Amino acid sequence: MMDGTEKGNSDKKLYARMRLWEFADKYIFEPIDNAIADSYLSISRADGSMALIGELPQCGQMQSPKVRLVFGVIGMLRLIAGAYLFVITSRECVGTYLGHPIYKVSTLEILPCNMSVDSSSVEQKKMEAEFSTLLYAAEKTHGLYFSYEVNLTLCAQRLHELGGESKLPLWRQADPRFLWNGYMLEALIDNNLDPYLLPVMQGSYQHFEAALGTNIIDVSLIARRCTRRTGTRMWRRGADLEGYVANFVETEQILQANGFTASFLQVRGSIPLLWEQIVDLTYKPPFQIVQPDEGPRVARRHFMDLVKRYNSVIAVNLVNKHGGEGRLSERFAQAMETISNDIIRYVHFDFHAICGHIHFERLSLLYDQIEDFLKKNSYFLLDVDGEKVQEQSGVVRTNCIDCLDRTNVTQSMIGGKMLESQLKQIGIFGDADALSAYSVIDTCFKKMWANHGDDISIQYSGTSALKGDFVRFGKRTIEGIVKDGINSLVRYYLNNFADGIKQDSTDLLQGHYILSTSRGLASPSQPVGLGAFASMRVASGVVLAGVMFAMLSVRQAQYDRRHLLYALFWVSLSIGAASVVKAYGRMFTNKPRLFISRH
Repeated sequence: MMDGTEKGNSDKKLYARMRLWEFADKYIFEPIDNAIADSYLSISRADGSMALIGELPQCGQMQSPKVRLVFGVIGMLRLIAGAYLFVITSRECVGTYLGHPIYKVSTLEILPCNMSVDSSSVEQKKMEAEFSTLLYAAEKTHGLYFSYEVNLTLCAQRLHELGGESKLPLWRQADPRFLWNGYMLEALIDNNLDPYLLPVMQGSYQHFEAALGTNIIDVSLIARRCTRRTGTRMWRRGADLEGYVANFVETEQILQANGFTASFLQVRGSIPLLWEQIVDLTYKPPFQIVQPDEGPRVARRHFMDLVKRYNSVIAVNLVNKHGGEGRLSERFAQAMETISNDIIRYVHFDFHAICGHIHFERLSLLYDQIEDFLKKNSYFLLDVDGEKVQEQSGVVRTNCIDCLDRTNVTQSMIGGKMLESQLKQIGIFGDADALSAYSVIDTCFKKMWANHGDDISIQYSGTSALKGDFVRFGKRTIEGIVKDGINSLVRYYLNNFADGIKQDSTDLLQGHYILSTSRGLASPSQPVGLGAFASMRVASGVVLAGVMFAMLSVRQAQYDRRHLLYALFWVSLSIGAASVVKAYGRMFTNKPRLFISRH
């Protein structure tokens, strides 16, 4: 039950626009949604301490602050000696969610509150600088969405179930799994600043409207990324011991037409076992199953959590039956044998073997296997009076290895089938109608799902999705195949030489790595031995220099045979450097320095 303070705060709306006054010693946020603000948020630039003040400081020749407009406070993070405030400096209204405006963060900025660092030790200053560099990587975070009026972390069915509780502040309603800034909000929560507590979700929002006769159909697609085991493609695989999996995404497809509202949920997530695929400069690093005896228990925890949240679950596994994927898939199937029951089903569909690289229409074979589950568990539907007609009582959980490319193709197929079913139920489609018969709607739907897949893929792998041309156009194209090849090479580069820093930044933002004055970068994960000196740039330079000098020596050999020995030396140096890189590939990759695997 809420106390008086909570009840009072619940009536306050979130501040949507604020003037940011940047004084020499503090930041002050002035809400300008209302004509007169009764208080202002003051944050110290020395240590990040917060207070509500009754009036703005007087400005004059000695105190002339910079003033600009901001659209929300995302939160604050504290490092060794300083604090850092995250604010939204520009936004874009991208559409609506159940009638409420949705905004995308266009730019965010980090405001340092770290003047106290000047009095810190040399070592603390060094650590503060290194950690703050990781924080500033957050300014490039892709796909952050928010609303001042409705909680984007909750699906339509959950929001309907909330009923009267929806008067709670948005941050109290939020599903912690999908609250991207949950850890960063803690400092503001501690200071009872409800009107400033803006929930932010990472994911995707896509939308289209189309006319069909005299009907206007409005379709939205929302992806919500889970923060429990978040990170980059190669450094976050499988599950942790609690059963949380990498790249877990809840996707909600919403139809609004003829006064009806229909919502259909799907989820995706990595294979729920303890497994890794550590980059080592090879194109496809080997899969490693860690603590295999724990696998069934981890899988059980994962599926019990899904049952608690979604009721029935059907797990659709799209990975290959052979090779490294096959061994991983076999372990998954064995774990599911001990879990499967009346409310948990397992289906293996070897996507590559059945569909190849061009025959994705064969996904109809998969639909035939899961059609009974979809019809039985249905979707959430509200009538023209806002009354519940039916609810969704089960979810399809789809996975491949990355849960990106094959998964998005499959989810778009299922989403299309459910949209057809919804349009038939509310009387817009006839019994024999299909999306493919209406070119405008079909094109918009495919584009929506392709953009959705690209967003999720960029956030996990750094590139847009592969096989996106099929989702977008319904067929494979030469341009799409070439683009997939380029994206595969970009993924290889990012996995090996860039994602370690990105993973460290993510762990810091999400509170997976907590700082203290006694804990810095000199951790057990610090490279030692050869790893402390391994540098891909240096190794590449040695190889290229060796080749260049060898060629020059060969040219000079026509005047002096001794240069052949020099050429042999330089060739040997190049081969030796390349051999060291190949033998110790992991040491030359960009690895996370903060995260220590709990496997």
